[in-house]
Amino acid sequence: MRRIKKGDQVIVIAGKDKGKKGLVLSVLSGDKLVVEGVNLVRKHQRPNPMRGVTGGIVEKAMPIHSSNVALFNAAINKGDRVGFRLLADGRKVRFYRSTNELIDA
Repeated sequence: MRRIKKGDQVIVIAGKDKGKKGLVLSVLSGDKLVVEGVNLVRKHQRPNPMRGVTGGIVEKAMPIHSSNVALFNAAINKGDRVGFRLLADGRKVRFYRSTNELIDA
């Protein structure tokens, strides 16, 4: 089970986008995440009439390492560490370390 999953709201804790919040769009292998609005680059797109793609300069979100983000805890309005816990019914769930609040429940 991963600490950060697709759809989680995270906050960037290191790098050029430090302090930005966004949703995780995808989780890639090797501990990389694509977060909306974070690590944006300008890509020169060549037009492709066969696919209906117009050319130009487009902004695209590139992957960021998972160690540079923290799961955003709305209760304390800060990034928080994630722990794992086994429930009585045998499920493994994530929880916020600071508040002991369950995330996946």
